[in-house]
Amino acid sequence: MHFAVLVNCAFALAAAPAPNSRIPAGEYQAWRIQAARALSAHADANSLATAAALKFAGSAAKPKPKSAGNNPDAAISALELIARASELAPQSAGIAWLHLQLCAQTPACDIRDVATVMRWVDADNGAAWMPTLATAQKDKDTVEVERVLADMAQGSRFDLYSNEIVVLMFDALMNARREMPAGYAASDWARYVEVAGIASAVIIPPFAPLTDACRESAGAPLRREACLKLAKTMQRSDTVAAQIAGFGIERRLLPPESKEAKGIAQSRHLLEWRVAAAAQFDLPLLPWTKNARARTRLAQMRLKPREEDVCIAILREHKMDIEPAEEHK
Repeated sequence: MHFAVLVNCAFALAAAPAPNSRIPAGEYQAWRIQAARALSAHADANSLATAAALKFAGSAAKPKPKSAGNNPDAAISALELIARASELAPQSAGIAWLHLQLCAQTPACDIRDVATVMRWVDADNGAAWMPTLATAQKDKDTVEVERVLADMAQGSRFDLYSNEIVVLMFDALMNARREMPAGYAASDWARYVEVAGIASAVIIPPFAPLTDACRESAGAPLRREACLKLAKTMQRSDTVAAQIAGFGIERRLLPPESKEAKGIAQSRHLLEWRVAAAAQFDLPLLPWTKNARARTRLAQMRLKPREEDVCIAILREHKMDIEPAEEHK
């Protein structure tokens, strides 16, 4: 199975053809910016956070994941919007995480204060240290890398708030649907695909700084211990992409033929199988079932913060096994 296909579960519908695939990309981006402008006039945190994400994604005709796009002014406006949202909802971990990711992907943004707020909002989340680790790794500051890894390993969770943010954005678009440009996110299916695609590109941080730091732990027992502990926590993440990264980190720190390494491979295979098995109930879809499918998945996402649990719920809903048949294990 290809990693790109299995990077998430709750975002599976985002892999479908865009609902406006016949609309020129530039025109669709213009609609997205208009939608962001409409939402930015609202006074609630969720609308402002959604406006920030839309504006950030629409800052270039072809937005690139992990990039501020080709229009720095649009990115700055997105940061201003997410900062306002954070002020209105200071206890929202999802909005704080979105703020941190938009800042981390904008070269001119200083992450220090935003990262501190994120750690204050959710002190048990080791993922809050990811941009700080990336900076230390980029600066080749070995002492800081080891300090940050030790702090990350103390976290009891490693969450990216994927389901929370998708639901938040969907609801904001739904509530403002009469203000949206004609043709933009005009159905539940289209709204879901839009927000899931944006969220998957924006909220998942690059894992390379972490995997590289842990790969360099040979001869550094304290770093290796921190990485192993962190990898275990990541494997219970609310987002499949982080789980897979956690499996990869631990796998590289174990002897290839060890019992533990084989166990990691089996656990990853089970996760990948669940994602693929659940996705088959979304794609391909008959046109008249698309909205119902989107609503079904959203209903599960409202109840369950973890993507893998959404996959399991969908399999059970369809009376499917949640583990592969013996011949496929």
